[in-house]
Amino acid sequence: MCLSGQAPPVPETAADAVAMARAALGWLAAVDATSLTGAEQADALRALEQAGSMHTSARARVLAAFMAQGGYEDDGQGSAKTWLRWQTRVTGGAAGGALGWVRRLAAHPVVRDAMAAGDISESWARQICAWSDLLPEDKRGDADTILLGAAAGGADLAGLAGLAEEMRQRCARPDTDDDDGFGERGLRLGTTFRGAGKLDGDLTPQCAAALGAVLESLGKKAGPEDTRTKRQRHHDALEEACRRLVAARNLPERAGQPTQIVLHMSLDQLRGLPGAARAQAAWPDPAAGPGADCDATIVPVVTGTVDPVVLDRLAAALLRDTPAHAAPPGPADRPGSVTQPGPVGLADPAEAARRQRAERAARQIVIAAAADLLSGPGGLAAWLRTGLTPSPATSPSLPLDTGAATETIPAHLRRAVIVRDRHCRFPGCAQPPAACQPHHVVPRSEGGPASLANLLLLRTFHHLIAVHRWGWHVTLHPDATVTATSPDRTRTLHSHGPPARAA
Repeated sequence: MCLSGQAPPVPETAADAVAMARAALGWLAAVDATSLTGAEQADALRALEQAGSMHTSARARVLAAFMAQGGYEDDGQGSAKTWLRWQTRVTGGAAGGALGWVRRLAAHPVVRDAMAAGDISESWARQICAWSDLLPEDKRGDADTILLGAAAGGADLAGLAGLAEEMRQRCARPDTDDDDGFGERGLRLGTTFRGAGKLDGDLTPQCAAALGAVLESLGKKAGPEDTRTKRQRHHDALEEACRRLVAARNLPERAGQPTQIVLHMSLDQLRGLPGAARAQAAWPDPAAGPGADCDATIVPVVTGTVDPVVLDRLAAALLRDTPAHAAPPGPADRPGSVTQPGPVGLADPAEAARRQRAERAARQIVIAAAADLLSGPGGLAAWLRTGLTPSPATSPSLPLDTGAATETIPAHLRRAVIVRDRHCRFPGCAQPPAACQPHHVVPRSEGGPASLANLLLLRTFHHLIAVHRWGWHVTLHPDATVTATSPDRTRTLHSHGPPARAA
């Protein structure tokens, strides 16, 4: 342990350095931070930011050497990125980011040294590299030195941006194509196994302006009941913009429906459950959010698979020349227990007659159990195709049957709702029909019909979020007025004023 004013010990090996770093960070992670003074907390935060920058520089240096020596091949990996994903348990994006720092710091050695000394934060270092990358290659080193010096002198990020722009105007080659960042544009949408996404990108000024206009227009507060944060409203605005684009039928090779739910059901379920078809038809796709099935196009898809037990029972019955239902399968009937008969000489009349009887029995067996063969865990057609044909014919199996797309609300009824309501009917909202969806006042799951008396227009925020997620209850009265009640029933909003007092 170091005394006050005493220099910390210097590690002699990489293992020593890593152990000391882990011990120091472990102590800070476990200490009761509330026991530290405000000055100690501030010092720790500043030092941790420096340590993060130094960590990035050290990792880039070690990773560059690791890649140069092909160290990832010792663990059977074909690339450093794959090695990082599996050996350090990071996502593909994080592994790509680490490799990006290797390339970035190799091209900006001055920035690398500043990060190694803890003189510049990781985020500022990335921005400085991005600015100097816009200059000719022989000017980048000097630009890095100037920008780092200005940062050390107390310039803020806006001041550094102005300095970088001045250097670009003086040193950059003539911009013959008015690039304005067009070459660096990019967008990445990463999804988790549950479908949630992470959006990251670099937008051109034109794209940023267009997206900003969309978020500003569609991301406004919808009313006093709208308690979303600005970030949540912008997320919902982006989703709303995409939904409107799909609904406008302007996307090529798309169905063009506002919402499409693909309803998967197995032939096993349809054959084995009483009323399964009706029950399945009421189940929305789990990928569709609450309320998404109110105005959806539903495409029923029936899938079929092979049951290996049934297949082995048929083969065993064929060999025994007995009906498949004559007896339950015994030990010899288990999957994998059936052997194929060897070649039979056609010159043997008795054997030929036996073969004919077996073939006739087999036809009856197959006819009687054809549905069973198509409805177990495997898919007879897919089993044969993937086992006997070469790629690319071994692609995933197609469904046995796909029904025609059917709308839950017919077009004529949707038009009638629009003509009657003319705008969102949530009290205080006047969004036009293009921003709205028909909502079932009595949910379909509770027997609510698709009828004019049971439908009203709600903008997507009020429909999908306020009603179906937050639990607001909307009531359509016989006189066409509407009231909305909060989930805790402490607030009631009216689409109409109070009744006039009698004279």
